[in-house]
Amino acid sequence: MIVERSMAPRWLSNSYVVGDSAGGHAVLIDAGGPVEPIVEAIDRFRLTVTHVLLTHHHGDHVAHLGAYRERWAVPALAHPLEAARLDGVEGRLAHDDVVESGDLRIRCLHTPGHTDGMLAFLVDGVECFTGDTLFAGSVGGVRAPGSTSFDDLRRSVMEVLMGLDHGVVIEPGHVGHSTVGVEWETNPFVRVWRGLDEQGSEPCTALGEPATLILWGDDYDGGYKAWVRWPDGRDDIVGGSRVERG
Repeated sequence: MIVERSMAPRWLSNSYVVGDSAGGHAVLIDAGGPVEPIVEAIDRFRLTVTHVLLTHHHGDHVAHLGAYRERWAVPALAHPLEAARLDGVEGRLAHDDVVESGDLRIRCLHTPGHTDGMLAFLVDGVECFTGDTLFAGSVGGVRAPGSTSFDDLRRSVMEVLMGLDHGVVIEPGHVGHSTVGVEWETNPFVRVWRGLDEQGSEPCTALGEPATLILWGDDYDGGYKAWVRWPDGRDDIVGGSRVERG
């Protein structure tokens, strides 16, 4: 399998070329990264692009979709909830659907939380492109447009993604890759959800409101991601910059 990445310098968001073999077929996953590295990889491996697959609709993942589609006149596919927010995208991908491109077999996994129609793409059972649900050492927030809930995100991570073989490579929507096994053992959110580490109890202010800080973790961009609990018992995941400690 061929996997090449283009990362946007401002957003640190990834676009991927995934091919079956040199001279074969490929899909593009997300469209937030610069076009030039994508073109270079396709030309270098002499790949024929068959689809553009989108994890979700946020601008840092679709910014160059128009340029991609102009260059490669192939279907752009997403979950129906995401496609409804994007012009010219076909919303026909659901959980457990399979997209084939040459020898690639790509299984769609519905992973709501960060958005309602978020999809992860499991390619040939060995690499999973997780969008903004799971990062190396962190997880997605549930405050962006189209988000659903903390409980949805937790289920998507723990019951869907952590249910994959531990050798599966995680290719996230931002920055570097990992594996299911590494995240199972070291991701601080996963460790608390597994009951290995204790929840915190530090009072804090989140989004301008009093809350309890359950977990303060590193995020993909060098900042922090916070799991907070509101006075009514609801849980939330927000960016560390929106939390005041002490």
